[in-house]
Amino acid sequence: MKENKQQIARIRQMERYLNAATAAVKRLDTALDKWEAVQEAIAALKGYYGSDQWRQDFADDEAGLLPDGLKRGVLSEDGIWDLLNNVNELNQRLKRVAKKKNN
Repeated sequence: MKENKQQIARIRQMERYLNAATAAVKRLDTALDKWEAVQEAIAALKGYYGSDQWRQDFADDEAGLLPDGLKRGVLSEDGIWDLLNNVNELNQRLKRVAKKKNN
């Protein structure tokens, strides 16, 4: 049997590509499952941010009417805003990646 070094190197390289791509596809599939699962939460945050309810919650926090141990990241002016901007940027990136031809 004749051994072709270039052929063997090519096959090994393609095997590395296959392994890397397979792992990346699995990770992306899992991430997209999680992404889809939080869409309702993102929509709820979008509706809450800047609403009358949010403004009342913010005012009550400023007035010291909320419990000390209560997590209140949603009441920061940047928390939800930054998340929604990141969501927007990610959605645009997903569209760009989906449009690229992978042939």
